[in-house]
Amino acid sequence: MSVKTALRVIEIIETYAREKRALPLSELARLLDVPVSSCLALIRTLTGLGYLYETGRRQGYYPTGRLLAMAQRIARADPVLDRVYPSLVELRDATRETIVFAKLAQDRRVVYLDVLDSPHTIRYAPVAGEFKDVHANSLGKALMSLMSDAARDETLAGMTLTRYNERTLITPQAVLADIELSRQRGWFMNSGESIADVGAIAWPVTLSGEHYAISVGGPIYRIEPQQETYARILRAACTALEQQA
Repeated sequence: MSVKTALRVIEIIETYAREKRALPLSELARLLDVPVSSCLALIRTLTGLGYLYETGRRQGYYPTGRLLAMAQRIARADPVLDRVYPSLVELRDATRETIVFAKLAQDRRVVYLDVLDSPHTIRYAPVAGEFKDVHANSLGKALMSLMSDAARDETLAGMTLTRYNERTLITPQAVLADIELSRQRGWFMNSGESIADVGAIAWPVTLSGEHYAISVGGPIYRIEPQQETYARILRAACTALEQQA
């Protein structure tokens, strides 16, 4: 029951992030697909803790600034993100494209740990906490490059290589060949393999014995002409991070 309740709280937060408006109890319950009585108990608890407030009688509920304050406090204390954040900012400013910092989750999917948005109006706009399949993701390929041959083979053999479009690599042999080519040229690429017209280059970085990767992503028409330049900047940033005390 406690796990189910925790999941409901996360779903409430994500619902407000998606809807961006005050929600009456009945509508929130409908969006969550839960009984009104169960939703009311959660709302009362979160309101009592100061995370939600009633915007007006029968007008609905909305998150207070407490949620943001707690998230910012947590983020400021993150030992890894605190270390890499200045480098991510420098990369974003140098390329003016979206920067993603990621690692592999326990289920061997890529999890985005931090995202710095491009200043361009037309941009790649992922969200921290997203999961992506390794075979159709530049970060995933970069992270697999750090695995042993056996671990890489086991990872690819144990997953379904989903075809997102005609560019997606859907056999282990094709993915492995792409990883080897990427090592030789100096960057790992996703050229519209998961999201049409979105490209990204990535490079791995090892910090305190843990493997991560950083990518530069955006519309293919902006990324591909600059891939060698962005790759050089990205590799330099990763090397500098690894050399930090």
